[in-house]
Amino acid sequence: MERWLALELASTIRHDGDGGVADDLATVRGTGHWIQAQADLLAVHVAPGEIAVDEGLRSEIIELRRAIRALFARTVSPAPPSPADARRLMPADQAIAHINAVAAGEPVVPQLDWPSEGSPTALLQSPESNLRTRLMATLSRDAIDFLSGPQREHLRACAAPRCVRYFVKSHGRQEWCKPSCGNRARAARHYRRQRLTPEGGPAL
Repeated sequence: MERWLALELASTIRHDGDGGVADDLATVRGTGHWIQAQADLLAVHVAPGEIAVDEGLRSEIIELRRAIRALFARTVSPAPPSPADARRLMPADQAIAHINAVAAGEPVVPQLDWPSEGSPTALLQSPESNLRTRLMATLSRDAIDFLSGPQREHLRACAAPRCVRYFVKSHGRQEWCKPSCGNRARAARHYRRQRLTPEGGPAL
């Protein structure tokens, strides 16, 4: 399954396994670990090991995440958005402006790369940008690609109890982001059925 930086960033807000919500970007150290975990997706544009993560960069990434999650909520509408931030979403027009502004922070020039025994590919080069700017621009450009591409039509908010993740639906009947969420949702439905009387009314 294809991975998207935008979806990975949105998923740094997640169910903590104990009825609450965890934030993988809650600390500078956690943010650094998350950037390292995305090394395979970032490697074409950024060397994660060379980026110095501080509170300023953490705040920038969190603000970009707010914008992405706001537009994810708009995408899944009229279905309910993730309950993690449904009541405090950034306005959609502000989210669009923010993502575009961050993407524009790194001027890039497309370059053609065509090895003698391979297929041609397009590379984006920006020799003048610093690593922090390149990281933020890479994250925002991935969000633009995601939201403007066909995968947007398959974005869903997981409907399992207590889950706050968004996911890309990979088959027609998929309702949950992962099997454990499906198991939890089925258990919740079974519990609700058990509370009904044989006649279908609520138990006394």
